[in-house]
Amino acid sequence: QVQLVESGGGLVQAGGSLRLSCEVSGRPLSSYAMGWFRQAPGKEREFVAAFSRSGGTTYYADSLKTRFTISRDNAKNTVYLQMNSLEPDDTAVYYCAADRYYRGIIYTQYNYWGQGTQVTVSS
Repeated sequence: QVQLVESGGGLVQAGGSLRLSCEVSGRPLSSYAMGWFRQAPGKEREFVAAFSRSGGTTYYADSLKTRFTISRDNAKNTVYLQMNSLEPDDTAVYYCAADRYYRGIIYTQYNYWGQGTQVTVSS
C-alpha cells in the first residue's frame, strides 16, 4: 500500500511562489504515475499536472503550464509542484495522487490520495 503526504502549502501574496512536496512511502516512486490536483471551495477537483510512471512524460492543465512545473526526485521518493506567479484563483486544497498508470485528468480514476495541503493566495 502506498501513502502520500503533501506539504508546502501556505499563505502567499499574488505574484509569489510556492513549492509543494508529496512524499511517497510504502512503494518506490517509480512504481506509480503521479499527479497533482486541486479543489477550490464549491468546485470540483481539477487536474493540475502529472507524470507518467516512467517519469518520461509530463502532462499539464493547459491554463497552468506556463506557471506550474511538476518534478520528481526518485532518490527522495518525492514529487514536487513548483507554482510561480500565483493568483487568487489558485487558492485551493492541493492533492497528490498516484496510480499504476497515468489515468488522465479525471480525478476519480486515481486510486491513491494524500490528505491535501491548503494554498491561499491573497490579492
